[in-house]
Amino acid sequence: MIRGAKQLLTTQFMVTHPRGFVHNDPGTGKTIATIDAYAGTKKGRMLVFAPLSILQPSWGNDIEKVGGLSYAIAHGTAKKRTEAMLSGADIVITNHDAVNWIIKDKKRLLAGFSHCAVDEYSAYKNRSAQRSKALQQITNSMEYLWLLNGTPGAMGLTDIWFPALLADRGMRLGTSFWAFRSQVCRPVQNGPRAEHIEWVDRPEAIIEVADKLKDITIRFTLDECEDMPENIVTPMMLDMPAWVKTAYDAMLDEAMLEVGDRKVTAIHAGAKAQKLCQILSGAVYNQFGDAVRIHSGRYDLVADLIEAREQCVVAYNYKHEIEGLTDVFKRRGISYGIINGDASKTQREKCVEDFQAGRLRVCILHPQSGAHGLTLTEGTTTIWASPPKSADWYIQLNARIHRKGQKRRTETIQIAYKNSLETKAYERLEQRLDNLHEFLDYMVQFRRTAHA
Repeated sequence: MIRGAKQLLTTQFMVTHPRGFVHNDPGTGKTIATIDAYAGTKKGRMLVFAPLSILQPSWGNDIEKVGGLSYAIAHGTAKKRTEAMLSGADIVITNHDAVNWIIKDKKRLLAGFSHCAVDEYSAYKNRSAQRSKALQQITNSMEYLWLLNGTPGAMGLTDIWFPALLADRGMRLGTSFWAFRSQVCRPVQNGPRAEHIEWVDRPEAIIEVADKLKDITIRFTLDECEDMPENIVTPMMLDMPAWVKTAYDAMLDEAMLEVGDRKVTAIHAGAKAQKLCQILSGAVYNQFGDAVRIHSGRYDLVADLIEAREQCVVAYNYKHEIEGLTDVFKRRGISYGIINGDASKTQREKCVEDFQAGRLRVCILHPQSGAHGLTLTEGTTTIWASPPKSADWYIQLNARIHRKGQKRRTETIQIAYKNSLETKAYERLEQRLDNLHEFLDYMVQFRRTAHA
């Protein structure tokens, strides 16, 4: 597997810095750099904490790509979690909240672990949260601790204090949160009572804090990775959960699905394919046009991907997807706008304006309505919540951010379940894109020859 130059430098930094921060941009290969760093310093096992939705599609899949290392995912029932921890696998991957049950049997479960990697460490920025305290107990005994986050700028200065305490045990930012806050913030009265105080970052303190942490921090932007393409395509392949597979197989084998007291049927092959795609994306429509919800895990994955990045465009196909996505975005406080067939001209223009001005984190687009003519170059990532129905839609919608006026490298994320109609859809898409590029290249060559 070929590594980029900045990826290799990141691995080298991690090997020579047993405890520190990796602040490389999303899409620069932090996960593989971390796996390589572990392989190069391997003493015991490595424990990885990451958002639940990316345990397999990001960490598990990348470990398989690197090769030579075994892994287990500690999630599910207590029995399954314990078995994974005690499995002897080189790397154990688990979710952020797992610290709370690991700490209850710390001596037994952590035996043999020398390394810990925390992906999206901002989940532990609150020093008083139970899981932050648990993580501190877990990592105190680890020789290696690597803290990963692609968007550290989204946090306030006081949010970096506890992660720094984990990394160096207070050497650089001190062991007192209150003393640190007094150094980097100023109090601002925001209410009538004396205790109505808001602590605001001092502008000059940003550089001061960065200077103190620079020797244990590495940071490469996507634009600095010269050996990477202008637009990076990241397949996010998921294992199909049992309950999704049950619904999928029922429709695949019998063209009929029963959910509760409602039945969904497909009358021909085309309808069956449509129903299968609907199931994989979260719901399926019955003969009355009602969406019958199957699962919502994919919407949390999309939100996790957004929270690890800056501004994003999210493409969807079905009405139930937009309902599921917006429910998650509201719950997580992610600002968004929507451009689809229901949006008026004024609403479309306002959404584009707000996104380009940075007032919206996400622009949700339906390819048929938003694939052409829009400029959304403040975004750097396009996330396909489900596969596109045409190559034209795919090319045109990706071009909303990857176009003239874009000053940064961009990323396209394709979400799909393994061994499903979705993976076949992307295979067909790649073939069509290859054919299109061959045709266009021929036309360019023909023009050059004709005018030679």
